[in-house]
Amino acid sequence: MFDGPIQPSRGASPIVLSKAVPQTPEQPRYLVVEGPIGVGKTTLAQQLAEALRRPLLLEPVQTNPFLRQFYQSRRANALQTQLFFLLNRARIISDVPHDDLVGPQLVADFLLEKDRLFARLNLNKHEFELYEQLHDAVAPDPPRPDLVIYLQAPAEVLRRRIRRRGIVFEQRIEERYLNAVVNAYTRFFHSYDQAPLLVVNAAEIDFANNHSHLQALLDQIATMEGSRSYFNPNPTLL
Repeated sequence: MFDGPIQPSRGASPIVLSKAVPQTPEQPRYLVVEGPIGVGKTTLAQQLAEALRRPLLLEPVQTNPFLRQFYQSRRANALQTQLFFLLNRARIISDVPHDDLVGPQLVADFLLEKDRLFARLNLNKHEFELYEQLHDAVAPDPPRPDLVIYLQAPAEVLRRRIRRRGIVFEQRIEERYLNAVVNAYTRFFHSYDQAPLLVVNAAEIDFANNHSHLQALLDQIATMEGSRSYFNPNPTLL
């Protein structure tokens, strides 16, 4: 997974790095894209890995054998679903090559710290106590990202995107649950200070199919200053 740079897929239009995004050590080496289900974090992580010539690290969401049952009955299947995610996220982060001087060089579509976000959202009191014991036993100390990109969008936008991508069991996701996830992410990143944070209004941005949108984000990354910044462009002007 980490044995070389990501290459653009065949047939895809090439992503052109602007002069504002030089290939220098000042670029984020370890960049994480985060956000609620349906917001487009995995797609953007893939695009950034290609553009920045970084290895790509994805969490194995579709391999969770409990996820289908979770969306059918969240209360009955929350604990096993969450523990699967915890163990796999912890294993993946433990396997990330780490250089004590400069840290890893890659693009990822998840933060290990967000695992607790979903545990608090979905587990009852006793389940969460069990989860915390296991978390303390297995979770590694994750490397600090050079930049976290938090994609924001309201629940109704997420719902439309989930429908459009057509994964069958995801169609059972309730709007009420999507709203709860959106609110949980908002609270999480409101106080997040573990790494520089770029908050992106992703409601009308199409990073997958519009390279001008992606280019604008790359330029924003290259010129970002301080520990927190916001990217809220008018998509019709990009």
